[in-house]
Amino acid sequence: MSGLSRRRFLGLAGGAGVLVAAGLVGPRVFRTAAATGELLTSELPLPAPFEVPLPIPAVLSPVSRDADADRYEIVQRQAIAEILPGVRTPIWGYEGTFPGPTIESRRDRTTIVKHRNELPVPTVVHLHGGHTPPESDGYATDLVLPAGAAPHAHGGHALMHDPAAIISHGTREYVYPMQQRAAMLWYHDHRMDFTGPAVYRGLAGLHLVRDDKEDALPLPRGERELPLVITDRAFAADGSLRYPSIDPSLTSVPGVEEPYVEGVFGDVVLVNGAPWPVAEVSATRHRLRVLNGSNARRYDLALDPPPPAGPAFTQIGADQGLLAAPLAHEHVPIAPAERYDLVVDFGAYPVGTEVTLVNRLGTGTTARVMRFRVARRATEDSHIPDRLAEIEPLERARATVTRDFSFRGGMVGGRHGWTIGGEPYSPSRIDARPRLGEVEIWRFVADVHHPIHLHLVDFRVLSRGGRDPGPYDAGRKDTVDLRPGEAVEVIAKFDGYRGRYMFHCHNSEHEDMGMMANFEVI
Repeated sequence: MSGLSRRRFLGLAGGAGVLVAAGLVGPRVFRTAAATGELLTSELPLPAPFEVPLPIPAVLSPVSRDADADRYEIVQRQAIAEILPGVRTPIWGYEGTFPGPTIESRRDRTTIVKHRNELPVPTVVHLHGGHTPPESDGYATDLVLPAGAAPHAHGGHALMHDPAAIISHGTREYVYPMQQRAAMLWYHDHRMDFTGPAVYRGLAGLHLVRDDKEDALPLPRGERELPLVITDRAFAADGSLRYPSIDPSLTSVPGVEEPYVEGVFGDVVLVNGAPWPVAEVSATRHRLRVLNGSNARRYDLALDPPPPAGPAFTQIGADQGLLAAPLAHEHVPIAPAERYDLVVDFGAYPVGTEVTLVNRLGTGTTARVMRFRVARRATEDSHIPDRLAEIEPLERARATVTRDFSFRGGMVGGRHGWTIGGEPYSPSRIDARPRLGEVEIWRFVADVHHPIHLHLVDFRVLSRGGRDPGPYDAGRKDTVDLRPGEAVEVIAKFDGYRGRYMFHCHNSEHEDMGMMANFEVI
């Protein structure tokens, strides 16, 4: 798509038929507007919903602090978790839990996390949304080999050698300067070819950045601030997590069985690692920090019943922190890796009301996410300001370069896979070289659903389908949801650090089967 004119680009927004005519669609067929993926069903009886209390991931304590930095240690290890009541499920977890522990950082105060890999395969840790130097960003070939592994044991990457890769043995320190606004980030495994199954087995956790400006706002806090990591999983008859890897050892052949090339859906919805949980809340405003941590499933969240007065959700933030001003929504669509910062006023409901968070894109067991029980009255000590944050505008006229990228299916290594610009991922190919501090426009076209994530930078959505951004595109983002046949423009300032970074689809199955590319800030 190099050199595609803006008129031609915007014309592609007209629908999937135009993409087919333009030759922009690979061998995969178009799905409905709801989803791109295939359902994997569980092989054991599933529990009734709304019986398990909502767990809150533990906040990790630093092992040391000095004048400039907080230091943390995390062990990546195998463990047994009780995800479904009474069922033992083997997981891979940060500190042996799913999700992993939450890290809380302060803006402009360095966080150093030492990871020790006690799993049987190499790992890579990516802080999703972090403005991070390249050596700590979690590039897909920067492996941490298992503790005790032979120095040459790179775990299935011999066919795609990367001479620039940084290989660590057993442990690695990731250094995060945290020179960024308050936001909810998350960390997860990012190993080339095997991100999907590793995250599916449990390698994900939250990382909150706090700052004085956000702390000064009268937003809900403490027990009225709820992190909600929404994922879907399927379970085998023995209680293990069911996933269709070609190589279940995750050591040699990447990818999934052919029916699941478009993405893996599970039939169990988990929130913070619990199936369809219930949270007791007071009749006050609550801040819901929502992450879609699923491999491929998109959700459209709504409240049932809706509040008798006022909006269901007031959005106060996006992927990269607070909006300039709050927005009201009756429902919220969320793609893999996107985050929403939402306020729900449970004071609008009578005490005793049960409010279900539903998924308007789901059916059967995936149509419901969790439930809130309005259990008691309490003093309301929060409100939502009309102005939340100052956000630097990025006007189209500031851009020095415009680049075009198509995201589509194709043949990768003789199998169905996914490409960017018709090419599968290669660590040696650089698809863009933005200059440090300059503003660029990147224009994306999709065949099916693709949530596109840029490392290092945040961006603003400039247009969607040749029109103004949609109601869910507001704020500073690092992941944008592309729908089938859709064209989207984003604008970003490439500041922070020079070096090699990645951009890719965050449907994990697409990512593992070729849909990644490199940019280098020069």
